[in-house]
Amino acid sequence: MADVIITRTVAELRRAVREFRRGDETIGVVPTLGALHDGHIALVQEARKRAGRVVTTLFVNPTQFAATEDLSKYPRTEEADLARLREARCDILFAPEVDEVYPRGFATTVSLEGPAVAGLEDRFRPSHFAGVATIVAKLFTMSGADVAVFGEKDYQQLCVVRRMARDLDLPIEVVGFPTVREADGLAMSSRNRFLSPEERGLAPLLHRTLRGIADAALVGADLEAELAKGRTAIEAAGFRLDYLEARQADNLAPLGGVGLAPARLLVAARLGATRLIDNIALAPARN
Repeated sequence: MADVIITRTVAELRRAVREFRRGDETIGVVPTLGALHDGHIALVQEARKRAGRVVTTLFVNPTQFAATEDLSKYPRTEEADLARLREARCDILFAPEVDEVYPRGFATTVSLEGPAVAGLEDRFRPSHFAGVATIVAKLFTMSGADVAVFGEKDYQQLCVVRRMARDLDLPIEVVGFPTVREADGLAMSSRNRFLSPEERGLAPLLHRTLRGIADAALVGADLEAELAKGRTAIEAAGFRLDYLEARQADNLAPLGGVGLAPARLLVAARLGATRLIDNIALAPARN
């Protein structure tokens, strides 16, 4: 089995991709911040199903971290990540330095509306999606990929990236992959490692609450009443709730009179020093 090609510059990445293109290979890309877990590896495997060659990017993007968030504490585990990518048969690792991505004089960002200003993550991280959209647009053009795979755990991010790719006519298919979970339902995340044992025991409550709301709504319970009960339960368990909302699945607008389909339940809450997010699909009741 061929080893992963490690690239640090845009020129190296494009050269490696160009070699694969000469063999009429299609290219998939999986953008990550590193600290890879099974959820990331599932994205790489999905990209492998959809493209002949796979690029995984490892870049802790400073422009998507707010001033109140400690960029330096984000886990950096490149050697371990590389070992996992070898096992997953990734073809190219792109792990640039910050100066390679944002050289001196860099002055262009992506301006966003639509799902980026839905009043969810953007309420608490107002500069986050501009940073995400800018780096993702750059990674798409750097890699020249045909398909990109993103996890549904960061659902608002997925909506933002899909909208951006459509609006800017980027020649890439953006694929969402179902959230990969621990056995007790907790969504896999690089941040889970910061939970204390007690907090780790409490964390699956977020997913159980979402599931309970969805199940109740599907048998005719009032959705707003179930959301209110869910908020109370989450806060009573010791979380600091940022939001628990039901939104339209495609654009994250309020449900209004559109009913339950297609819709999404989304939650964000802090447990100790760790902020957790999760979401699930809310399907329509059967007649």
